[in-house]
Amino acid sequence: MHALRPLLLSLISFTSFTFAQSLPIDVREATISSLHSSLFSGVTTCRDVVSAFIARVERFNSDINAIITLNPDVLQIADSLDVSLSTGNATGALFCIPILLKDNYDATPMPSTAGCLALNSSTPTHDAPTVAALRRAGAVILGKSNLHELALEGLSVSSLGGQTLNPYDFNRTPGGSSGGTGAAIAASFAVFGTGTDTVNSLRSPASANSLFSFRPTRGLISRSGVIPISYTQDTVGAIGRCLYDIATALTVMSSVGYDSLDNATSAIPPSTIGTDYTSFLSSSTSTSSLSSLSTIRIGVLEGFFNRTSTNETSPVNAAMSTILSLLQTAGATIVNITDTTTYNATAISSAMDVQQLEYRESLTAYLSSPNLKGARPLSMPELYTTNLTTPEFLVIPSQYSYVETALRSSTGNASYFTRQSMIANLTRTLHSTFLAHNLDAIIYPEQKNLVVPVGSPSQSGRNGILAALTGSPVITIPIGFSPATSSAPIGIPIGMEILGLPWSEGTLLQLAKSIDDRLHARKMPVTNGLNETVEVTTSYVTVPEVTLLRNIPAAYPLGVY
Repeated sequence: MHALRPLLLSLISFTSFTFAQSLPIDVREATISSLHSSLFSGVTTCRDVVSAFIARVERFNSDINAIITLNPDVLQIADSLDVSLSTGNATGALFCIPILLKDNYDATPMPSTAGCLALNSSTPTHDAPTVAALRRAGAVILGKSNLHELALEGLSVSSLGGQTLNPYDFNRTPGGSSGGTGAAIAASFAVFGTGTDTVNSLRSPASANSLFSFRPTRGLISRSGVIPISYTQDTVGAIGRCLYDIATALTVMSSVGYDSLDNATSAIPPSTIGTDYTSFLSSSTSTSSLSSLSTIRIGVLEGFFNRTSTNETSPVNAAMSTILSLLQTAGATIVNITDTTTYNATAISSAMDVQQLEYRESLTAYLSSPNLKGARPLSMPELYTTNLTTPEFLVIPSQYSYVETALRSSTGNASYFTRQSMIANLTRTLHSTFLAHNLDAIIYPEQKNLVVPVGSPSQSGRNGILAALTGSPVITIPIGFSPATSSAPIGIPIGMEILGLPWSEGTLLQLAKSIDDRLHARKMPVTNGLNETVEVTTSYVTVPEVTLLRNIPAAYPLGVY
């Protein structure tokens, strides 16, 4: 067992702030709307709100190990927003909304580590465009969340942050790679958090933590200023506890528009620029036409289910059966897509995944950027240089082949062009499936089985590869839980993906709302008191340095590549 380390890991001095808390505030399951109601009615202040979230992190982070670092400027930012509030200048869709960033987003003054010890001094000189947009909208960035090391797997274990645990069952992983964000938002450490998604990483933590997320159409949101893996497959997005909050995040993050540092954004249709995605959730507008579901046609990918009857797969299949019955009862037409040769997640991933061929070039370009300061490896090969005496990175056994391939491969390989051709064919086939069946969306479980236990070799059974390769948008929603056990008092969360054609985020949000309004599957975790309030009991309190436990299972030795 590794010793306790300071949350800021000696990178940033987090002064012991003092502040006055005028009224207790309950931040459990807090939303943008609920916090704005309290703020704008004068019930609370921005400092009170931020302090309440910090207190919750202090109380519960040691249980789930979700946070890598806190923002040392956070209380000063809250004070400045209170000045704006008092003078009638409180503007922005995210005014005083505390959020967390996955620790592969550039955000000053915090390092961008991707959970890697070798990057613990790598600090950006300016914010990623999406982070700048969130700040302009009034968001308060509380800090950075843990992730699977360099976002290369779905177990959410890293050399810097340790193993994040699932708040619904401490014996299980929280999904990944954005598992720190998923666990933190499920535990109400912030209102929502950001993540990245190369294959599953925004959707897996949402599914495993009874949350909502979006993976946008490739190109809708700039990816610059985020530690990369794959130009073809990377996207950025948000994870939250309700649809309105992630729709607001989508609105703000997509407001960046065209970014010359990410030429995928040149594909944005003019009609989508400036879209307010929350409008698709309003029953008072014409965009709510999906609420009846009577005219909706939904495809179901049979190849994305595991019909074997086990304790790990049966709860997922049962939850999906409930959804299908609900949709049919509401009048939706269900179309079974039985082509399990084309729509086979394992086969698609094996044949077409290109991240290993793009990783070395992408990461080297990021590490060598003049936008970073501080000691760090300047290339991907330098990062993975063997150092058994003082290891600075974590490579789990299932990743050895991945790293070896990435070290010797590039986009110049003949196999890269073959795979890109196969991706183009898959994309055309998917679009043809939509057209042939006149579909509004396609649904399937995010994971064929329950999220895996801590110590598992990989996050098996996930279905995210289809959207990752085709650049399709997805909304992930909670749809239920497995039966309760002694370690999972209310069961393990189960989530579903709703996939659409490019630029159909609005339609997917409408459909997600129609389902969620009928299902209301989201439940907060209760394990070890996570459902309890955390109150400031004195009029003046000190927010001390928070610590985290680098709880890395012995099965994952540091730096043995």
